[in-house]
Amino acid sequence: PPTASARTDIRDCSTDPPYLPPTAVNTTAQLAALRDTMRAHGVQAYIVPSTDAHMNEYIAERDSRLGWLTGFTGSAGESIPTALGFLLGGTAMVTQDKAALWTDSRYWTQAERQLDCNWELQRTTWIESIGLWILEAVPVGGNISLDPFLFSIDTWNSYSRALHGSGRTLLPIETNLVDEVWGDQRPPPASSEIYSLPTEFTGSSWKEKVAGIRQQMGQHVRRPTAVLLSGLEETAWLFNLRGDDIPYNPVFYSYTLLTNTTISLFLNETRLAAAARQSLQAECPGPFCVELLQYEQASTHLLHYAQGNVTIWLGTEYTTYGLYGIIPQEKLLEDSYSPVMLAKAVKNPKEQELLRAAHVRDAVAVIQYLLWLEKMVPQGQVDEFSGAQHIDALRQAQEHSRGPSFQSISASG
Repeated sequence: PPTASARTDIRDCSTDPPYLPPTAVNTTAQLAALRDTMRAHGVQAYIVPSTDAHMNEYIAERDSRLGWLTGFTGSAGESIPTALGFLLGGTAMVTQDKAALWTDSRYWTQAERQLDCNWELQRTTWIESIGLWILEAVPVGGNISLDPFLFSIDTWNSYSRALHGSGRTLLPIETNLVDEVWGDQRPPPASSEIYSLPTEFTGSSWKEKVAGIRQQMGQHVRRPTAVLLSGLEETAWLFNLRGDDIPYNPVFYSYTLLTNTTISLFLNETRLAAAARQSLQAECPGPFCVELLQYEQASTHLLHYAQGNVTIWLGTEYTTYGLYGIIPQEKLLEDSYSPVMLAKAVKNPKEQELLRAAHVRDAVAVIQYLLWLEKMVPQGQVDEFSGAQHIDALRQAQEHSRGPSFQSISASG
């Protein structure tokens, strides 16, 4: 096989001038602007994750801060095992004179094609190695900063442990420095309609679901006064609402704070379909009246609520450190998953029947695809891409199709 230097599709930063393939992205301007902003905020290092504020597996263009800053696009629609949850696509670390990207081995070749020579690629996937890099790159007394609304509680704690006693400070800044620099070039927020799922596709009404969660609150030994939902699929499931803010996922940006007597739903309410709004507000005022608040107000509202004599139940897997940090420790009831996530996981007979019917429809598409492959492959007519397009078209032709659940992986061997 040719030596690495003969390969022209990956970067070579050892030559002068360095060799960059046409796929590499020039990040000099982004980095210079970010470093200016870091200086203005008195920050020596800034951590940029590839997650969004809801710990989504897939993210919208608007939340692709790592991609914009580094040129590295990470996983385009691929499930990442949760053991690498903090990485998802990668983690970037920027100081005044260095920039590094951590990603796991599936992406090393891709990174070498997309990164320019401003970036060092770190071929390890554990937070300890990021910690060691920080200790080397940031002098004692330095601040390492991040946006607390983009980090899980676990990831925050891991960084905290890695820096503990090192004389360096982990400093949360609520203004996202990448967003500040990205400015009006950043893609706009989603604007498509948020709609009610037709009744024939729901296992129970949203009021029944809310009543069930309130019953669990009442039976819990700690008697929580509220449940906080950060996972987008939790709110979508609870209210039988759907949207398409994120590729391959029928969800929309939202938070929910549910108490025994009130329901606060934080979202861009101008996007709500008229029928959906009617369904949520048919019983106002009252315990089944959904108060619609702006998505951006969630943390302020939570801060205000947390000042009362309350206990807030949440699932730590989907709650960011930013929201978690608002609630005093003694007012928290923590589980890995919220009661809504657990209720959603248990399908009632109607939901089971709907699932089976969906699988039958999908099986038809797959069988059609396999027959087509048997006919076409011997003719040399199919590559992986055209195969993926064909199975997507077959699925789309099935009744009730709302698109694939991930980018089709259509070949093997």
